[in-house]
Amino acid sequence: MLMIAVCDDEQKINAELESDLINILANLNIKSEIDVYFSGSELCGKIASGTYYDLIFLDIEFAKNEINGVEVGRFIRDTHQNNTVSIVYISWEKKYSMQLFDIRPLNFLIKPLMYEKIEQVVKTFLKISGLRTEVFIYKSGHDTCKVQMKDIVFVESNDRKLILHIIGGRKEEFYGALRDVYEQQLKKFDFLFIHASYVVNYDHVTAIKYSQLFLTDNKTPIPISQNKRNEVRERYYEIMKRRNILL
Repeated sequence: MLMIAVCDDEQKINAELESDLINILANLNIKSEIDVYFSGSELCGKIASGTYYDLIFLDIEFAKNEINGVEVGRFIRDTHQNNTVSIVYISWEKKYSMQLFDIRPLNFLIKPLMYEKIEQVVKTFLKISGLRTEVFIYKSGHDTCKVQMKDIVFVESNDRKLILHIIGGRKEEFYGALRDVYEQQLKKFDFLFIHASYVVNYDHVTAIKYSQLFLTDNKTPIPISQNKRNEVRERYYEIMKRRNILL
């Protein structure tokens, strides 16, 4: 059961967001329970009393004498010492984004809220939380094998053989064309085709430089081919903007 809180002092926003979440989660076959709050202090009181949430959609601006969403976030992270709940901020303004850095929100949505944006946030949450796992499928001999997309750090091409580099240092090998697996399976999950021999998972990129990328679980940087450098950087920042990491 996925526990969600929606907290906004605008009744219309709360009602629409709750309705959208119910539809999105039903379509994904995820059981959920959604609690609605109209003030930050009410939400803080519930959390302080022991109520647990997996995901919180939290407004930033409340009534003048009410604590704001930034303060609620700091209560959750610092006072209550809860670093596991995912917080999605919602606001009419973009100006708050830098104030939220130390609260480590999952995302930042600008009102009016769009169904597609909410759906993307929910899918991202389910992906990183492991509640919904997308799989990469490949053939090894006569066997059909599966590995979770989120666990793939990068894919390497060596002649006709493809090597999956998986978190923890594990490797799986099979025959295929890198371009084919990228276009057919990996591209829609934000993998980056950075070199004729390498496709990397954006979620495992720790740093991007002019001619190379650094990845988790991989001490050696991965080269970006010269003819792909502009394309890779453009796609990298496009993903960041789509996820509202850059506003």
